[in-house]
Amino acid sequence: MAKIAINLATGSLQKEEMIVGIDLGTTNSLVAVIHPETKKAIVLKEHDNSALVPSVIHFDEHGNVIVGEAAKGFLITAPRQTIFSAKRLMGKSYNDVKNNASFFSYKIIDDDTESLVKVQVGDKFYSPTDLSSFILKELKNRAEHILKTPVNKAVITVPAYFNDAQRQATRDAGKLAGIDVLRIINEPTAASLAYGIGLDMNESKVIAVYDLGGGTFDISILRIVGGVFEVLSTNGDTYLGGDDFDNAIVKYWAVTAGISENDLAENHILAQTLRLKAESAKKYLSANDLFEDEINGDKVSLSKQQFEELIRPFVDKTITCCKNALKDAGLIAAEIESVVMVGGSTRVPLVINSVNTFFGKPVNDTVNPDEVVALGAAIQADILAGNNKDFLLLDITPLSLGIETAGGLMDVLIPRNAKIPSKAARQYTTQADGQASMRISVFQGERDLVKDNRKLAEFNLKGIPGMPAGMAKVEVGFLINADGILTVTAKELRSGVEQSIEVKPQYGLSDEAVEKMLLDSITHAKDDIAARALNEAKTEGEQLLKTTERFLQKNASELEKEELLQTANAMQALQLAITMDDKDLIMKKTEELNDISRPYAERVMDKAISLAMKGKAV
Repeated sequence: MAKIAINLATGSLQKEEMIVGIDLGTTNSLVAVIHPETKKAIVLKEHDNSALVPSVIHFDEHGNVIVGEAAKGFLITAPRQTIFSAKRLMGKSYNDVKNNASFFSYKIIDDDTESLVKVQVGDKFYSPTDLSSFILKELKNRAEHILKTPVNKAVITVPAYFNDAQRQATRDAGKLAGIDVLRIINEPTAASLAYGIGLDMNESKVIAVYDLGGGTFDISILRIVGGVFEVLSTNGDTYLGGDDFDNAIVKYWAVTAGISENDLAENHILAQTLRLKAESAKKYLSANDLFEDEINGDKVSLSKQQFEELIRPFVDKTITCCKNALKDAGLIAAEIESVVMVGGSTRVPLVINSVNTFFGKPVNDTVNPDEVVALGAAIQADILAGNNKDFLLLDITPLSLGIETAGGLMDVLIPRNAKIPSKAARQYTTQADGQASMRISVFQGERDLVKDNRKLAEFNLKGIPGMPAGMAKVEVGFLINADGILTVTAKELRSGVEQSIEVKPQYGLSDEAVEKMLLDSITHAKDDIAARALNEAKTEGEQLLKTTERFLQKNASELEKEELLQTANAMQALQLAITMDDKDLIMKKTEELNDISRPYAERVMDKAISLAMKGKAV
């Protein structure tokens, strides 16, 4: 007998389980779905017509957790128990955030056991993952209340520059909230989907997605052809957003009033009051020229001109990211056909004007910038549900991934800006006779030497059968899944011995570190080439010395005294050259040893072949 399900709240037939799209934002979060009748993406709104859920968590004296608008009211009255901008802490170490610790009114601690920052409330400690899970649970409950149906599956958005650790932390937060996270999708990519749905399938476009939210900034360059969304490049800053605008205003008012940073750090109520007032000033000055108000009877004011002077360095920083993204995509500003604006901070006139000027065209902000990411996540959810097969989404990885090879060199398997999901494999071999294990060290970065890149993980492939050097065949495979999480496998092909690891770094790269890695790869390109050439020459020389030594141990009796003497001298000269770090000299001495050993090596080989053939003669 066939079974059907009926939603008792609505009386309608219950379709397959609902998959929602979630924008887990720094300042506000939203849930969106595809409307069953119109087939358009919509944000879910409560009876008060509000779609935004403030990303604020309050812990009351009874241990209850309050999330959203109700929690926001405690920012001033109970700042130590009220958490905001938790997303800025996701996947971060204390060292990553200590310079901005005064911005947070709650207590941030360094947990040495995990190298991850945690938040202390009373005698309890919460990770950013825990805090994000509270927000996600509230969004889940909100969706279930509005839709009158269980919601257990979701697509969640993250900034494009979130690394493995931050993406995994977001997925873990979903799990804690009782949500099966089907896909982690980049926020700019989600926004492009929101703008691209309904696009003429015969049309092709190159667009820029400028996403400036409360705590993060991303710029993505995308090519859209026949419903295929291809990310050409991304750039951004995981610690730049509207919060920084607010913080700049707070610091300005504090200096004006003669309040020191220490005083502000100790007086949490004053700090939070100033922050909330600064947020109000920011919004007011988007449409007015002068903001005036009172705090505890003291007047505060800020003109539009003063505000723009305060935030200009942050806006200029976003434009620098735009320049870098265009360079990576191999494009110029004039080739961008449309500039899509995402995030509440894009409402600031200086931001709009700066982006207009840089790209040389008016921006596209026809979709509500607060809602566009959530709408895109809902569209992606619909694609995963199999309801929209007209679109294909291709993402990219922001930094190169590879392993360490002989001489401390970085061998790139997946280059920067490679499509996601992506996989690559390469074969390697052993360096010593009877080598039973091989160390696989995984690195991320753009430099030729691994010491200048960031180590992600390391493991040993054990159980390699004893073989002469160079005989073992070890295939190392990289797989980046749709969420941008890397899995590394190593397999010895002759024996089938295999091992794998999912790369989950303990904490993420700081913004400065990401930027530095990219800049250093350009600045030190010449030095890196020279260093790689030297290391390759050393490795080749050392390998030749080992091979020659093994050959002499087995075949010394086949050589003339003069040949043995010449070989010994050549080996000594090569060994000395290696210690002198002179590439040209090493290559010269390597060639000289090759020239001396080649004739007698061929002679011994010919003799061995001749004897083997005679043994088989009839």
